Amino acid sequence: MDLVIRDARVIDGTGAASYRADVAVEDGRITEIRQEHTGPRPTAPRVLDADGLVLSPGFIDMHAHSDLALLRDPDHSAKAAQGVTLEVLGQDGLSYAPVDDATLGAVRKAITGWNGDGADIDFDWRTVGEYLDRLDRNFGGRGIAVNAAYLIPQGTVRMHAMGWEDRPPTDAELTRMKQLVAEGLEQGAVGMSSGLTYTPGMYANDSELAELCRVVAAYDGYYCPHHRSYGAGALQAYEEMVNLTREAGCALHLAHATMNFGVNKGKAPDLLALLDSALDAGADLSLDTYPYTPGCTTLVAMLPSWAGEGGPDAVLARLRDEATAEKIRHHLEELGSDGCHGVPIEWDTIEISGVSNPAVARHVGRTIRQSADERGEAPWVTARRLLIEDRLGSTILQHVGHEENVRQIMRHRVHTGGSDGILQGDKPHPRAYGTFPQYLGRYARELGILSLEETVAHLTSRPAARLRLPDRGLVREGYRADLVLFDPQTVAAGSTFETPRTLPVGIPHVLIDGRFVIEDGSRTDMLAGRAVRRTVPTRSR
Repeated sequence: MDLVIRDARVIDGTGAASYRADVAVEDGRITEIRQEHTGPRPTAPRVLDADGLVLSPGFIDMHAHSDLALLRDPDHSAKAAQGVTLEVLGQDGLSYAPVDDATLGAVRKAITGWNGDGADIDFDWRTVGEYLDRLDRNFGGRGIAVNAAYLIPQGTVRMHAMGWEDRPPTDAELTRMKQLVAEGLEQGAVGMSSGLTYTPGMYANDSELAELCRVVAAYDGYYCPHHRSYGAGALQAYEEMVNLTREAGCALHLAHATMNFGVNKGKAPDLLALLDSALDAGADLSLDTYPYTPGCTTLVAMLPSWAGEGGPDAVLARLRDEATAEKIRHHLEELGSDGCHGVPIEWDTIEISGVSNPAVARHVGRTIRQSADERGEAPWVTARRLLIEDRLGSTILQHVGHEENVRQIMRHRVHTGGSDGILQGDKPHPRAYGTFPQYLGRYARELGILSLEETVAHLTSRPAARLRLPDRGLVREGYRADLVLFDPQTVAAGSTFETPRTLPVGIPHVLIDGRFVIEDGSRTDMLAGRAVRRTVPTRSR
């Protein structure tokens, strides 16, 4: 054996009661689990005393925006220090593969607020397979900080096939989209994502989406939509996704499944009843959430969908035109923009969390209304100026959530954890650095919303099952030694809205493939992460 973890309280990821055991690791896998008083104890050159610590499977972040962060930051303690051993990238329908040169340039502009403009990245890939290969050979072939799986971004696929136009695809364009999705799945993607409040993905109707989902189903992948509304039409939007995937025969994973805005206060039971009905009827369904009430996105995402047609440069041109800008304001403030989930925007809930242009950094940490009041102008005037001066690169916190909804949804039988962590900006959402210890510390230990065993299952085996990973997500002999050791009495998120980049406490050790990436509470120089590719055989098509 390479390592024996001695006297750990093992929470194995199944949800079953914990037990005390020694766990042996060799060549990156768990080779022996010897429960207390059941026989001779394993030995190894290295023995780690884990008395007082919980040993669990590594946490799987089902909704991450580390698509470029993993390439630029070998440390990546934002996730590694939380015990995250695998992240799922390519979220919300927009990412960097598959692309051609024109699509790549447009995507980089469109999601600067999520990942930066990528000026520091050598974009030497175009296909999904090439991106996954790049993860493996990053940093001189050493790899990346944590493992990563990839969802094919439907908005990027649509952009690649037909640009930013708000219209149905031609037969040839739809065929091309289906081909791109199939190629990405064959190259290792685990499914497909959508951002149905983001352009251009939101221009797709249900028929188009169902055709793509049928391709995903043929490869035993799953569809992960950021659906069309988390506000005024939330329940209808959830139902739309359930019905669409049922028709396509495709597994469904609902991204950041929240019920936000005043219209949805107290309505989590309505969502859960919808999901239970679908599950009871045989749906293959799961969801993820983050344990916080505010959301996080880009300021430009609030605009109506028609304002996004043509891409980022067209958006800026519309904002600079007085008549068109007034039409945008009317949709935002009076009608309820589809970008703002059908709810008239409340500027005092929109806090600027990051900017790309240092010249407008004064707005960070303030709501749009606060910045407007300081200048003695209307909030839309401030927002419009910021969008133009920051070239659509501003990220926001949107304070529209409800704690009771958050708690009820996280109890659900198909719930998993996802940070939705945007790492850009001077004041990012604390979920990027705190989601997993927040579940363990605040919601399990302090509030008792879930038992510790249930919480670990939500963060490990459930997401591993959704990803069809045959040897991750459990503490079990033969499984990969992606493991976390944490103190159940002290584990807690260090990140707050005031100090969002603070690392958690109470997680002294994290291993990926049996190698320490966090040891004695500090980041090692180990790059043990690799691309995790779809391994389930293709169904008969």
